[in-house]
Amino acid sequence: MLAQVLAVIIFLAMFVLIITEIWERHVITLGCGLLTLVLVFGLGMRSMDAIMRTLNVQSIFTAEFWYAAGETSEASSGINWATIIFVAGMMVMVEGMARVGFFRWLCMRIAKMVKYQIVPIFITFMILSGILAMFIDSITVILFLAAVTIELAQMLKFNPVPMILSEVFCANLGGSATMCGDPPNIIIGTSLGYSFTDFITNTGLMALVSLVVIIIYFYFVFGKELKKDAAASVKKDSYPDPSEAITDKKGFAISTVIFLCAIVMLVTHAQTGLTVAFIGTFIGILTLIAAGKDALTLLKKVDYKTILFFVGLFVVVGGLEETGILEVLAGFIGKVSGGNLMLMIAIIIWISAIASAFIDNIPFAATMIPVISNLAATQGVDLSILAWALAMGTDVGGSATPIGASANVVGIATAAKEGYIIKWGRYCKTMAPATIIVILISMLMIYARYL
Repeated sequence: MLAQVLAVIIFLAMFVLIITEIWERHVITLGCGLLTLVLVFGLGMRSMDAIMRTLNVQSIFTAEFWYAAGETSEASSGINWATIIFVAGMMVMVEGMARVGFFRWLCMRIAKMVKYQIVPIFITFMILSGILAMFIDSITVILFLAAVTIELAQMLKFNPVPMILSEVFCANLGGSATMCGDPPNIIIGTSLGYSFTDFITNTGLMALVSLVVIIIYFYFVFGKELKKDAAASVKKDSYPDPSEAITDKKGFAISTVIFLCAIVMLVTHAQTGLTVAFIGTFIGILTLIAAGKDALTLLKKVDYKTILFFVGLFVVVGGLEETGILEVLAGFIGKVSGGNLMLMIAIIIWISAIASAFIDNIPFAATMIPVISNLAATQGVDLSILAWALAMGTDVGGSATPIGASANVVGIATAAKEGYIIKWGRYCKTMAPATIIVILISMLMIYARYL
C-alpha cells in the first residue's frame, strides 16, 4: 500500500512540475525516476527484481531486441530502450539532412513550383507539413517550415500567422499516421508489437481523411485574410533560387538516399524482422559515416534532453505498473464502460485528447499502454482497437492548446522571434475546433471499421 501511494504521489508531482516548467523537463523526469527507484522499489516494495525489470537493460542484449523473426511484442514494463534508440538514430539523420540544407531546399522548391502565390503556398505547405511529419519529428518539420514561411511572408508581404498555425496542426496530424511520426506512436508500436504497416493502414487512413477535411476547414477560416494579403502582396521579377539553399551537393544526395533508405526499412520492418532499434542504430551510424569530419558536430546537435526525458519518464510509469496502480485504472474504465466497447473507445479517445491538450502526450501515452493492455485482457476486447483510439487521441489532442505539443511551442516561438505574437485566444479559437473535428472523425471511423 505504501509503495502504491508513493508511486502515485511521485507521478502526480512529475506532471505538475512538467506543466509549471519550474525546471527543464528532463531534470524533472530523471529526478522523479530516481525517487521511484529509491522510495517505491527500495523503501515501499524492497524489491531488487522490480528495479531490474524497470531499468530493463538486459533487453538490449537479446537477439529479439535487434531482430524479431516472428510477431513479437516488446515488454512494455520499464524503460522502453527500443523507443529511445530509435528516436536517437532518427535525430542524427534529421540533423544530417538539415546540415546540407534539405528542408530549406524543399520548401523553396515548392514555393517556386506554385509561382510564389500565397493561397497555393498555404495549401501546399499544409500538405508538405503533414507528409514530412509522417517520417520526421514534427518539431523539426515546424522549425524549418515556420522559418521559411516567415521568410516568404517578409518577401511577399503577408501575415505568416495563419500559415504557421495550419502547418502546426497538419504536422501533429501527419505524425499520427505512422509509427515513427509521433513519439506516442513509437511508444505504442514498440510496446505492443505493431509494425509501420499496422499504423499506416489504421491511423494513417484516419489521418488522411482528417487532413482533407482540415485543409478545407483552414481554407474557410483563413481564406479571406490570405486572399486580401494576396491582392496586396508585392510581386518581384526575381526570387531566390531553391538550389541556393543546398550547402553541400554531395552531402545532399547522400542524405536523400539515407532518408529514402530509412523509409524503406520502416515500411518493410514487419517483413524483414529488423526492429526499430536496429533501424534507428543503422540509420544513425550511416549518417555519421556520411558526415565525415562533421560527425561530431551532428552528435553535439542531438537533443539529449529529450532522450533523458524518456528515460526518467519510463521509470516513473514503471513504478505505477509494478505497484498495480495501472491495473486499478484499467478496472475503473472497464467498470464505467460496463464492458461496452463503443463506450470504452469514446472514453479512451476523448480522455487522451483532453489530457494531451494540457499535459505532455508522451508520458500520458506511456501511462495508458499498460492500462489498455489490462482492459483488453480483462474485458476480452481487441487491443489494437484501443491502441488506435489512444494513438489518435494523444497525437491530435495536443494541437488544441499552445502548450499541448512540442510543435505548437516551437511554431509560436519561431513566430514570436520575428515579432508575430500568437496569443492563447487567437490560437485556441482556430485550433480547438479543428482538434474536435479530427477526434470526431477518428472516433466515427473506428466505430464504422471495427465494430
